Parts: sequence; structure tokens; C-alpha cells
Amino acid sequence: MATRPLSRLELDDYLPYLVNRVGTIIAEQFGGEVLAEHGLSIAMWRVLAALAAHGRLRQIDLADFTSIETSTLSRLVSRLVRAGLVTRGRSIQNDREVSVKLSGKGNALVARLIPLARQYEAAAIAGLSREEILVLKRCLRRAYTNMKSRTTAAAGPRSKRLAG
Repeated sequence: MATRPLSRLELDDYLPYLVNRVGTIIAEQFGGEVLAEHGLSIAMWRVLAALAAHGRLRQIDLADFTSIETSTLSRLVSRLVRAGLVTRGRSIQNDREVSVKLSGKGNALVARLIPLARQYEAAAIAGLSREEILVLKRCLRRAYTNMKSRTTAAAGPRSKRLAG
């Protein structure tokens, strides 16, 4: 493989671009063709899917599972509460923390949407072998972990400088 000059970037060979491109087209299609008819955004869908997978969650944990910034998540949860899809209350472990869970209406909706979400995933990975899919998902999880630990490591010294 020939090395490319550092001053040149081929988007079709740049991982962040490729990941974003795939995520964007799936989100546009699933969001526009399925979620819009239920008044949901992709971010709302991630909240509902995370709650369906994990049950009642503290809002801080929900933010982590969905990669949604906490103040944005709080507004999304408020909209989902108004729609009757989730309930929000004090955490069982700590009454200063807020926890969120799916309502009966939310559970029913997610149960109808999951098979459709799986269809979009199947369309995206069509032609890949089971092994390729497993490797792809494992590599994407690892890349996320790498970047998450980089953020955590970078915040450490900065927060010490700010405190000192």
C-alpha cells in the first residue's frame, strides 16, 4: 500500500468520514421513513431503545448509553414524558438523581419499532458475512472506547489545571 502525503486526506479512505456517512444515511432513512410518523427523532429513538434494553436508568447513565449530552437528554426526556412514552422520577438508590423508564405506551411502541430498526440494519450490512459483521461491530466498539478513554485522559490534566 502506497503511503499518502500527510497534507492530503482522501475522504473515502478516512474512517471518521466513513462511519459518519453510514450512520447519517441510516438515520436519515430510518428517521424519515419510520420514526417521523411517530413524532420521534433519532435521539429520541436511542433513548427509547436504551431503556428497552436496560430497563430503568438514571438519567446520567442514559446519557452515557446514548451519547447524548445531559442537558439535551433532559429536554428529550421531557418531550418523551409529555408524549407518554417514558416516566421520570427519583432514583431508587439516590433521591437526588433522576431515573427514567419506559411507560406501557413506550414499551408497546418500541416493540413495534425494533423489527423495523433491525430491517434497516440488515439493509446496511447486506452482503457481509456473519464474521465480517462481528469484526465490524467489535472494531467500532473498540474505536469508541479508544476515543472515550482519550477524552477522559484529556479531561484529567485540564481539570487539574483549572482547579489549581
